[in-house]
Order: sequence, then C-alpha cells, then structure tokens
Amino acid sequence: MKVLVGIKRVVDHNVRVRAKTDGSGADIASAKMSINPFDENAVEEAVRLKEAGVATEVVVVTAGAANAQDVLRHALALGADRAILVETAEQLSSLATAKVLREITKREAPQLVLMGKQAIDDDAAEVGQMLAALLNLSQATFASTIKILDGKAVVTREIDGGQETLELNLPAVITADLRLNEPRYIKLPNLMMAKKKPLETIALADLDVNTATKISTINVAEPPARAAGKMLNSVEELIEVLKAKAKVV
Repeated sequence: MKVLVGIKRVVDHNVRVRAKTDGSGADIASAKMSINPFDENAVEEAVRLKEAGVATEVVVVTAGAANAQDVLRHALALGADRAILVETAEQLSSLATAKVLREITKREAPQLVLMGKQAIDDDAAEVGQMLAALLNLSQATFASTIKILDGKAVVTREIDGGQETLELNLPAVITADLRLNEPRYIKLPNLMMAKKKPLETIALADLDVNTATKISTINVAEPPARAAGKMLNSVEELIEVLKAKAKVV
C-alpha cells in the first residue's frame, strides 16, 4: 500500500508573527520556517504504517518555492521514502492546493492520502475535504487513531461531543489531529540519509492546474493590546467591580 502525505512549509510555531507596516500581510521575510505540525503527525503516522508492514512506500509532497525542500528533507528524515516538490512562487489558495494534490494523487495512485487537519498559518482546515471531493474519495478528518483492517481504514476522529469512529473504503483521504501520535526525534544519521533520498521537482505549469482565486487579502493587522489585569483582594471587591465597571451583575 502506497501512502501519499501532503505537507506545508509554515512559520515555526514558536515564532510570533507580526503584520507588515502596510497591512498587506504577515512579515515572514526573516522568520524561521518549519513543517506544519499537523502535517508532521501525518508523516509520522505514514511511517508507522510502513514500519508495521501495512504500507510499502511513503511519498511526501508539497507546493512552494525551491526553499520548501527543507520541509521535504525533514519528512524524509522522519522515514518517508521519496519526496515531490511542486515548484511555484505563487501563494496557493486552499482550493488551488487541493487541485495540485489531486494531480499528484492521480499520478502516484496511492491507497491512502494523509495530511494535517489544518495549517497553522491560515487555519483554514479545508484542503483535505476539498481533495476528497475533487477525487470523489472517502474521507475522515481530525483523526486521533488510524487502523488499516481488511483493506479498510478505521478512523477515530475528534468531534464536538467527543469521538466518532468511521470505517472507510480505500483509497481514502484522512487528515491528522495532534492526538494521532507524537512525532519521533530525528537523529543525525537520519538527517544525513535524507539528503540521499529521491526528491523530484515538478513545475506547477506542467500540471496544467488552474490556480486562480477569487479571494484577496484586504488588510492584515495585529489585535489591539489588552488592558492590564488587576489583582483583587476579596470576592466582595470582585462583585463590586463587576457591578460598577463591567455592568454584568
């Protein structure tokens, strides 16, 4: 069974992003970049499936500029077998990304497509669903456990009221939650081995995908600063503040 994993290069989750002074977007020119955390969980799960003898090959793919090779090498160091970079200078919308992944999925013909449930830069949480719709495949989102049994995927997923378990026919698209697993620590030998693994580059134009979008950014601004908190000495004082200032009592 071949597993295809879609990943994205985003600003590292430890970095505090600032808005550009002109409000045109986030200032990430010198920010540290890394693999999207949810996508890292997806790669880890694919590698675990291979280690368990369920999967035979793990292929990772991303769309972006040439410097996006760093997150692909990271995924290869985690244990993926080969990588594909769809090279483009465009900032792709969710739908455009799903269309790119659709073409790569058709080309690779995997039995399972994994990706993170959302990217931490736009928090859209929609590429997996769009890809499943474009390919007319079964889907399960926000997965906390994945088991492959008798040619089907049994997925436990997070929902508002708790958990839900689904059984999917393969091929299928599954998006990973952070609860799915704990990605392994990458050792230096694995980083060195990742440099020797195949990394194929495909120009976006070669896929013949319409990436035009009707969405545009009007303005990006930081939230207003919060007022400083105040320490109160008693419940009575709290009630008085709620009455006099907050007007909620």
